[in-house]
Amino acid sequence: MSRSCRTSAVLVVFMALAVGAGAEPSKERTCDVIGDESSESQIERALLDKLEPLSQMRFNVTVEKGKTENYVYSFRVCREVNSTARDFGGVVQTDRQNGKTTVIGRINETQVFNGSDWIMLIYKGGDSYGRHCSGEKRRAVIMISCKRGVTASSFSIISEEREKEQDCFYLFEMDSSVACPAEDSRLSIGSILLITCASLIAVYIIGGFLYQRLVVGAKGMEQFPHFAFWQDLGNLVADGCDFVCRSKPRNAPAAYRGVGDDQLGEESEERDDHLLPM
Repeated sequence: MSRSCRTSAVLVVFMALAVGAGAEPSKERTCDVIGDESSESQIERALLDKLEPLSQMRFNVTVEKGKTENYVYSFRVCREVNSTARDFGGVVQTDRQNGKTTVIGRINETQVFNGSDWIMLIYKGGDSYGRHCSGEKRRAVIMISCKRGVTASSFSIISEEREKEQDCFYLFEMDSSVACPAEDSRLSIGSILLITCASLIAVYIIGGFLYQRLVVGAKGMEQFPHFAFWQDLGNLVADGCDFVCRSKPRNAPAAYRGVGDDQLGEESEERDDHLLPM
């Protein structure tokens, strides 16, 4: 091989390496809301962002009806089930008998809306029906219900409506915490007052204790702030309870008498002096 040919071959190899190094892996396609990009609803975009934590998951459910229908339904949230097929299929039906796949709904024709505790995701533009539904395109409706503490679970198919002339659909459901409303974390007025009072009492006790110990040099119980005041207050409270709750005068004898109290009474006036010798 001549020198010029070797130089050309080396240049081709370097160019191929440069192109390979600069190429980035293609990103997965995501949901495209129906309508022009400029007219997309901000609410729909916000709901799609809310569903993003589910995008890396794949869901499957098997349906078997006798010997004629045995299908596996595969579903992904705003991602293609088979990214290598590049068919935008968000929900795909696979016939387990012959391996045939049918796209139920595509992510490039997406609708999404929500309620208080649910999100409805709709994929339109699936493969056409044959003899059913006037041959229109299939459509997948996925109801995502709120279930706190669960990222995603219980994916299942509810029904297939294909006996109508039009607007046929497949209905799926699943549970997920992403459909739950944000929890109200506001505190009540009573809770705020309790927290404030507890904080003030803690500051009073800790601050007073440090002052009495470090500044005044108090020891023992005298380190408690205003110890004499609280001691007097306790005595006053005890006296008040004694005054209010006592049902008998203070000088009344006790109702309880111990064992042998009857033997400690006053000495009898009768004496045995007549028995003494004169």
